[in-house]
Amino acid sequence: MSTMPAMRVYVRPPRPDDERMYSEAVVRSADHLTPWNPVEPDGLPDLLRRQGPGLRTFMVINSEDEGLVGKVNVANIVRARFRSASLGYDSYLPYAGTGRMSEGMRLVVDRCFAPGPEGLGLHRLEINVQPENHRSLAMAKRLGFRHEGFSPRMLFINSAWRDHERFALTAEEWPTPLEGRQAQHG
Repeated sequence: MSTMPAMRVYVRPPRPDDERMYSEAVVRSADHLTPWNPVEPDGLPDLLRRQGPGLRTFMVINSEDEGLVGKVNVANIVRARFRSASLGYDSYLPYAGTGRMSEGMRLVVDRCFAPGPEGLGLHRLEINVQPENHRSLAMAKRLGFRHEGFSPRMLFINSAWRDHERFALTAEEWPTPLEGRQAQHG
């Protein structure tokens, strides 16, 4: 029986004292982020104010040095019979391309599908990715999200309406959380 290697990251909600770390990570990663998302190094206070029933944010933290690997927004959370949300994410340098963001995304998806009160108790997750964003397309596929379609002019990003490829996953399609995954903080 093989065991999973220890997770190199953990996830937790953002905190006010993350402001400096967040700002530095966004500035350091500006060229990496600019084609896909607005670069807002001073955006954490607003993000913290918007947390609530329709939006939950998770910071992906590198276990070794406590550096900020990335941020995942669980947005447009709808309850009742739909129990669905959209995932949006940014990875930050120097961790981008190291697999740590994939680990963090797995932890967030686990949290989304887990029952309350620790989990969000969702049934369906969606990821929307601009067609030219090959890394994010690969992330969605690597996590097991299935391609559902193409949405023209879906989001207004960087002064233009951007097309997106739509991917989705339901709780039944997600494997049981793997043994050996590090506990999620927060």
